[in-house]
Amino acid sequence: MTARPGGDGRPLVVVLGASGFIGSPLTRALAGRPVRLRLVARRATPVPDGALAETEVRTADLAAPGAIAEAVEGADAVFHLVAATEAGWRVTEDDTAAERLNVGLVRDLVAALAARRQGPRRPVVVFPSTTTHLGGGPGGTVDPADVKSPYVRQKLLAENVLAAATAEGVLRGVPLCLPTVFGHGPATTAPDRGVVAAMTRRALAGEPLTVWGDGSVRRDLVHVDDVVEALLAAHDHADRLSGTHWEIGTGTGVTLLSLFTGIAEAVAARTGNPAVPVVTVPPPDHADPADSEDVVVDPEPFRTVTGWRARVELGDALRRTAAALAPAAGHWGGTGPV
Repeated sequence: MTARPGGDGRPLVVVLGASGFIGSPLTRALAGRPVRLRLVARRATPVPDGALAETEVRTADLAAPGAIAEAVEGADAVFHLVAATEAGWRVTEDDTAAERLNVGLVRDLVAALAARRQGPRRPVVVFPSTTTHLGGGPGGTVDPADVKSPYVRQKLLAENVLAAATAEGVLRGVPLCLPTVFGHGPATTAPDRGVVAAMTRRALAGEPLTVWGDGSVRRDLVHVDDVVEALLAAHDHADRLSGTHWEIGTGTGVTLLSLFTGIAEAVAARTGNPAVPVVTVPPPDHADPADSEDVVVDPEPFRTVTGWRARVELGDALRRTAAALAPAAGHWGGTGPV
């Protein structure tokens, strides 16, 4: 990557949403690179010990007018990790705040980079998206009007904004379409709001794990450590990847019934208590259309370009998650609740 003119020879990398679930381990990885690193989030982001990068920490409400432009001033690369996550990915049609975060901030980012565009220099923008293009492969097109899930539609609209800006020469946008991301451990300081952590906490509390429907829906689960490596690979190969989306995952589907059973067994092994039951229940009225769809991605095109592949094995990761969450839940191996 070309360094910013007038700098100290090192490129400026900006992480928006640096204190989040993906942002925290990404920050640790980037801190080991010879870059200038700007970490921006609503809460202060710890600077990793022994950081090689020259690191600046900013706290900001990125939804405020002008906040994005200030955050990315002078950036050579931007990892845009901000999304509406307070309610997970369950967004209603009338949730304007979620639309502002999921789509509006991408528009702000493009406008900010376009306003200070100089010569041929085009910053890299890496954007974690969702699995909106299954079956189409890289470069496939989907009409947002055909997408039933509001959250998925918003992510697709944001991808389209980046694609248009890339075509116009404003930036090099690389959206990565992620399936279910999970994980918890020393490399992750922010809590995981995802289904794996939620079910692990429930099992630690001795509660049954409930699966909607018959549990046959399949999911591709990718560990946050693998996601971080994919984000870095996307940045490093931006010239070959920019302009279209890329699917990231293991390429293998796991039924939710099998997943929840694995979680129950991992917690039982950690606590010494019997595994909690896994029961099937009818989907609730508030279920999203995407809840009933299989999600198994094809990471091979991305691997061909970058060499990346998912390496964290699911069973081992479930055991690590149980071990990480057990102390916080008041459980210790062989004793049960305390």
